[in-house]
Amino acid sequence: MKIGFIGVGIMGKSMVRNLMKAGYSVDIYTRTKHKVLDVIQEGAIWSDSIRACVKDKDVIITIVGYPHDVEEVYFAPGGILENAKAGAFLIDMTTNSPELAIRIYEEAEKNGLHALDAPVTGGDIGARDGSLTIMVGGDEDIYKQCVPIFEAMGSHIVYGGKAGNGQQTKMANQIAIAGTISAVCEALVYAETVGLDTETMVNTIKNGSAASTQLDSAAPKILQGDYSPGFFIKHFIKDMKIAAKEANSRGLKLGVLEEVLRMYSQLEDKGSGDLGTQALIKYYR
Repeated sequence: MKIGFIGVGIMGKSMVRNLMKAGYSVDIYTRTKHKVLDVIQEGAIWSDSIRACVKDKDVIITIVGYPHDVEEVYFAPGGILENAKAGAFLIDMTTNSPELAIRIYEEAEKNGLHALDAPVTGGDIGARDGSLTIMVGGDEDIYKQCVPIFEAMGSHIVYGGKAGNGQQTKMANQIAIAGTISAVCEALVYAETVGLDTETMVNTIKNGSAASTQLDSAAPKILQGDYSPGFFIKHFIKDMKIAAKEANSRGLKLGVLEEVLRMYSQLEDKGSGDLGTQALIKYYR
């Protein structure tokens, strides 16, 4: 089975490596070839266009930055829908608008293609270790045929129902993360202010009811002053804006989400968009 993979960034690069480890032939396309020379040397096949990357592929995977990037790679002249072979599986693993996921699904059906929306969570570490959680929306029979592909990249693969439901599940995930990462930052600032040893505090509460992935992963980085991105602030802002739009369209007011989005947006305005999400501590400090 031949795979075309579009978008080889922090997450995508590790996902490509894991697909190759599982024995798949992987052609890749990204806008900046020099950033992926390492995976090319490891066996990925470089394509100089989307058209070339998707030609004659059985599976086409995308994980790009923003909804407008997804729209471009699928719908623009020379894009996926125009060039994928009949019967190909299209898997968008970008965190994307549920509305756009449904549109891709519908257009794929018209072209004799099969589309799934399959966003992931687990960050750069999960991508590297092949332990991502993958949330899938689309036709169940198509999902079942793609399970071996997903298993090469993740350890927790869940079918969520109709097209768009993978993205809706990811929105719920991002809403939960927004509240958790802000709570971790508040706990750290509180501990600093009252004079606790912050490392001792973190090691204490992470074994109780406050345990969370954010406490395990973000807190140590904050204590070390490490703001390198496992997940960019600018991309988390994009995700939260999608979630807020979806909530507002249904008459929901999600106060925590809106407040955390405001804090991150302020950091981005000050030039911190390329830092990791743990840099929210800068807002509190």
